[in-house]
Amino acid sequence: MNHIWGLLAHPGREWRNIDSEKESITHLYAHHVLLMALIPVVSAFIGTTQIGWHLGGEVTKVAMPTGAVLGITFYILMLLGVAIMGNVIHWMSDSFASRPSRRRCIVFAGYVATPLFIAGLSLLYPKAWLLVAVGIIALAYSGYLLYVGMPAFLRIPVNEALTISGGTLAIGVLLLELILALTVALWGLGFDDYAVSWSLFR
Repeated sequence: MNHIWGLLAHPGREWRNIDSEKESITHLYAHHVLLMALIPVVSAFIGTTQIGWHLGGEVTKVAMPTGAVLGITFYILMLLGVAIMGNVIHWMSDSFASRPSRRRCIVFAGYVATPLFIAGLSLLYPKAWLLVAVGIIALAYSGYLLYVGMPAFLRIPVNEALTISGGTLAIGVLLLELILALTVALWGLGFDDYAVSWSLFR
């Protein structure tokens, strides 16, 4: 919780604090990623099964079993996404003499994703305008964490941080869209029919 507040309140100083801990990937996942990734998953499960999507004036709810399956899938994809983004950052920093290790890059990616995890609270009330507004703010702040953290945590020169931050953020957005697309694709493969069957059974 200290790191979360620090990254939101004073990111420059907090990156240095995180750097001093020499955190392992296992510790990152056990104490941060596994817990933070539950925020959007649990929020989406509650929002879609209890409140429902507001589409064209109509409310569409998801059946509980369907929501559980989609939630687990979404959760696994997010955990993989952090590792993938860490490897992307490691690859993009290949041209620097002080190239950060893969471990540092994955730890970096895990903390950069913090605003996106917190933004998942908006899924408790799944309205498109709210999700878009909160998502834009979260992406913007993640971009800021990238820019501040590159020199403070990854030792990448300040004059190169903006370029790499922009490229990394663009790839991150594409990865996020891919995760959402895969989740929606699962819905299209038949979970929607299962939702109808569950509703009729009840």
